[in-house]
Amino acid sequence: MLPYEALEARARERLPQVVFDYFAGGSGEESTLADNAAAWARLRLRPRILRDVSSVDTSTELLGSPLSSPILVAPTAFHSLAHPDAELATAQGTRDAGSLLVLSSRSSRRLEDVASRAGPWWFQVYVFRDRSLTRDLVQRARASGARALVLTADTPYVGRKRRTQRGDVGLPLSDEDFLANLAGLTRRELAEQAPDVTFEDISRLHADSGLPVLVKGVLRADDAREALRHGAAGLIVSNHGGRQLDGALATADALPEVVEAAEGRVPVLVDGGVRSGRDVLRALALGARAVLLGRPVLWALATGGADGVRELLEGLREDTAHALALAGLPRLSSVGPDVLAPPR
Repeated sequence: MLPYEALEARARERLPQVVFDYFAGGSGEESTLADNAAAWARLRLRPRILRDVSSVDTSTELLGSPLSSPILVAPTAFHSLAHPDAELATAQGTRDAGSLLVLSSRSSRRLEDVASRAGPWWFQVYVFRDRSLTRDLVQRARASGARALVLTADTPYVGRKRRTQRGDVGLPLSDEDFLANLAGLTRRELAEQAPDVTFEDISRLHADSGLPVLVKGVLRADDAREALRHGAAGLIVSNHGGRQLDGALATADALPEVVEAAEGRVPVLVDGGVRSGRDVLRALALGARAVLLGRPVLWALATGGADGVRELLEGLREDTAHALALAGLPRLSSVGPDVLAPPR
């Protein structure tokens, strides 16, 4: 598997600077962005010895979908900036790797077209200022085969990015790509996130779609419990890749209290800074059922299209299997908190 730094460097060579900065940047001073990766590295591993690891099984299941590994594709916007085939290529590469795609509402291809290329997929949802837009989108997603909704809950307003002070202004992005799922909408402000979104929107989304709703952006136990009280079918520990409130704690540091609050009632997933099979192992040891990749997928898409996405996911799956074997763990169910050393 190509190391993350090398993959990122290749993407930087391929992409216009403004596009690379848009994908790579974080909010504020980018302290949370940096800490996401560093927090996983702070967790030390305690491998077992003399276990039979001649065969290692990384397969898993999430909300009824069998998967080749606990490594999913996180929702990220505007894949046309990375590759001409955009989310169509991402969906194909994800499907070919036996993984699951979480498709962004702000994809640059229509969700119906992406669904035709995808394996199992979930649809990421913002509650827009115009809630009728949200309602129409989730109903279309269900009709197109989405198996769940993912409510992004940490974005009442878009965080200010140091590298891209003007947000998406200046990106080589047509109105058609910007609003691919909202054809005919000419006023972009109608598709802005609603700042008055609340926990009540979890149950509304479920009622509008009939689909299970996972909540993304959870960093606190009390928020986790409240989301569950309102019907969340899963929790995703996320700080939006360090793109929202700078100074927010790293997802590896937030994960244990969210897992404890969930009490095994729903799957807990995590994103942010996962770069290797060892990181996947660490996340599983902290109680996550799966991890999601954001920027690595964009870099793989930019450098290799659908094949690049497939190779990334397959490579990380193999790296995870290798880490499991070296830790004396033949299957995902063997992973527990004892794999991690106590904090120093």
